[in-house]
Amino acid sequence: MSAVLGAGEFILAFVVFLLAHRIPTVPAVRSACAARLGPRGFTLAYSALSLLLLAWVIGAAGRAPYVHLWDTVPSLAYFALALMLAAFLIASLALGRPNPFSFGGMNNGQFDPARPGVVRLTRHPLLVALALWSLAHLVVKGNAAHVLMFGSFLAFSFLGMRMLNRRKQRQMGGRWQDLDSAVAARPLLACLLPLRETVLRSCMAVALLYLMLLLHPVLFGVDPLHAYFLG
Repeated sequence: MSAVLGAGEFILAFVVFLLAHRIPTVPAVRSACAARLGPRGFTLAYSALSLLLLAWVIGAAGRAPYVHLWDTVPSLAYFALALMLAAFLIASLALGRPNPFSFGGMNNGQFDPARPGVVRLTRHPLLVALALWSLAHLVVKGNAAHVLMFGSFLAFSFLGMRMLNRRKQRQMGGRWQDLDSAVAARPLLACLLPLRETVLRSCMAVALLYLMLLLHPVLFGVDPLHAYFLG
């Protein structure tokens, strides 16, 4: 009975999570919510809801029946840690900085294509960070429920990039192509600009990753440091 309940909760949580990320993309629904809450209020409320639902899905996956698919070997664990470091770095370099190409940017009107930062590497840094986070967990979680969950997150990341490109091109018109070309013309080292802020954010990313590894057993019931590296 507990296995059935666990499977049922996981399916329900997964469906609710997917619907919560599909319904707000309907223009009429998004416009109505933004008009009621304001653009910033809508973003904050939607982000909070997404985090709560994500926590539910992850918890439900842990309670779902365990169906073994593969074993985790040390090389996969180190590969996953490298992916997590990259995910934290990219997310830290993107959050709160202007990015007219994707979501999560602030003060997008102040975006300077001559100093694009991480946008020089990818127009959708937060989705890339989500993809790396998903892949990192996918390779070390060799059971059916987690493979389904993290595999879906990985697919969602790539589909989201395509959807956002189409939406932003539609909204910005010719300005999207002009900005994209201006950013692409910059050397790759422009991803480090402004340099001082990049160094500070990178240090913060490393500290946050270490903190997350320490808090992981409290938040998610799994100690990755001892399970994969110190055990």
